[in-house]
Amino acid sequence: MRTNTKVHLIASIVLLLALMSSGLLSVALAASIGRNGLAYTDRAEDADPPEVALGIAMGAFRGIFVNYLWIRATQAKEDGRYFEAIELADAITKLQPRFPRVWVFHAWNMSYNISVTTQTPEERWRWVDAGVSLLRDEGLRANPNDMLLHKELGWIFLHKIGGYTDDSNQYYKRQLAYEWQNILGAPPEFDFENRTPERRREQYTLWLRPIVDAPETLAALRTANPRAGELADAYRNRTGERLGPSFLRRVALHEALDNAGQLDFERDRTGGDRIGPITTIFNELHEDPRYADAWPDLIAHARRRTLIDDYNMDPLLMYRLTEGFGPIDWRLPGAHGLYWSFRGVREGQMEVDERNSDAFDFVNTYRIVIQSLQELWRFGDLYFNYLDVARGRSAYYQAVPNPDFLEAYGSILDEAVAGAGIFEGKKRVYRPFAAGYENLMEDAVTFYYRRGQREAAERWYEKLRNWPGANIHAVADRKERLSKPIDEFVRANIYERQDSPSLVVQEVAASLQSAYVEGLLMGDDELFRGMFNYAKDQHAYFQEIQYRTIVAGGDNARTEYLDRDFKLVAGEFFAQVILNFGPQEASLMYQHAPEDLKPYAYESLTARYGRVLEQAGDGRSLDDIFPPPPGIDAFMAERAAERERRDTQRIEGVLQK
Repeated sequence: MRTNTKVHLIASIVLLLALMSSGLLSVALAASIGRNGLAYTDRAEDADPPEVALGIAMGAFRGIFVNYLWIRATQAKEDGRYFEAIELADAITKLQPRFPRVWVFHAWNMSYNISVTTQTPEERWRWVDAGVSLLRDEGLRANPNDMLLHKELGWIFLHKIGGYTDDSNQYYKRQLAYEWQNILGAPPEFDFENRTPERRREQYTLWLRPIVDAPETLAALRTANPRAGELADAYRNRTGERLGPSFLRRVALHEALDNAGQLDFERDRTGGDRIGPITTIFNELHEDPRYADAWPDLIAHARRRTLIDDYNMDPLLMYRLTEGFGPIDWRLPGAHGLYWSFRGVREGQMEVDERNSDAFDFVNTYRIVIQSLQELWRFGDLYFNYLDVARGRSAYYQAVPNPDFLEAYGSILDEAVAGAGIFEGKKRVYRPFAAGYENLMEDAVTFYYRRGQREAAERWYEKLRNWPGANIHAVADRKERLSKPIDEFVRANIYERQDSPSLVVQEVAASLQSAYVEGLLMGDDELFRGMFNYAKDQHAYFQEIQYRTIVAGGDNARTEYLDRDFKLVAGEFFAQVILNFGPQEASLMYQHAPEDLKPYAYESLTARYGRVLEQAGDGRSLDDIFPPPPGIDAFMAERAAERERRDTQRIEGVLQK
């Protein structure tokens, strides 16, 4: 046999074996692709960019073509051609949905770059929310275990929405609060019989528990509660609307109007002919006595499915975070920053091994977890008027410190340090996690001191002084600062940071709470005046150095974490604080209050405690406990006029009474 013949024969055998192996491997690969959802786009839709069809047609050269698109998209962004960059990024995500960085590029472009090219808060919010939705609803469904996508999504919530670098951030916060009150309903009211942190956490876990336990499917709902299944079918058949966000928005509005005693008033105001057909059906079903016991189960099921289907969120993880860290109000951006970053850490821990550890950014993901917990301490207690936003009016929104989250940072610090590796190693002279915890302890000292809780302030000051994990880069300075008596330390800390929005909110909130609780409730007028005037001075100083209006803020200052009108801040905070107490304590606080404070709280008090006094049946009337303040009608008229003025000028802040 000639040499050429032997070569041809061997080559033919090798080719045959290669083809057989290729066939076997193709079957195995196809099965793996199906099991793991790794299939790329294999056909173009009508609305897809033309690059999608071209990329599909290129077959095996798709990867090279995607690299070319990526270079073009990056250059378009650098040149400020943001919409072109979005179209190219959209094509890349369709051609290679398992490419996490292009999802981040795409979302960042919408939330950060394109949003700031628009001129109104509403336009900006649409782009910011589009970036959030892209990562949460599409990117993470295609890459459910990717830490980068979790981290970036958490950062958008924490920084873009929760921070104050964007001119329209105050509008974003209100829209997020409105959206999540629709989804979950209003958080639990304060239990004035038991005001301990443990009870507060228990209330919030009980609030989420029905959602966690709700039937997964409509079939399971029908089995568990046939009447609820019947109600679900009636609503869907009569309205043509699924049990999703729109349904929950109707539920939340109905609950808010009912709790405010305005349900009948709203119907009279709108008139039957001006209520939409779906709302009319909703009201009819809600008033049908056959379904009285069915609504709670139906709503819990709808909330569960909406969280999973529309928000790609796990109700059980939301429950575990609340159980582990504190009473999380999901209307706050810090809550969502915590959820996504924490979930990213947990997903990364399940995927990481010795071979791929360099691909996981535990350091920065843990930083977002830590910063989100700090945010919930600084702004974790929210006073928000849902009905203002529902009616398209200027909305009262005031977030203040929630000391229930002070311990949360320390509870995860060791885990975060271990996950960060050498970046938080003890040999480093400066470690960000340690610095953050020191800042938190300093704030805790100042907060409790200003509230008049001297014992708690001293406890945190002692913890700050003796904490073994403190940074060593400025030992002499630290020792000098912490050797001062607590009074001097607090004064110095406040003086150094008077331009910080979080510290000023903390100081004003703590001072007003001390004025109302330690002053009014205890009948100490001198203490009340001292704390009240201190809060007023802090507010005035901050407004002087920080207040700037901008077009895209809707006539709101970017750092307007407190309303510019101190009377409104003090009055609304008084109304909220007083509702944390039982009728007897609330009555004492109300009677000791100055006449100009009482009108702010009067209507809230009568709405909440009217039913309580009726049930008590001891013969006391509401006017005996909370006498109407002089000039209440004039006050309400003045408030209505001020609200109208702010609506016209697009200034947020007035609470609809």
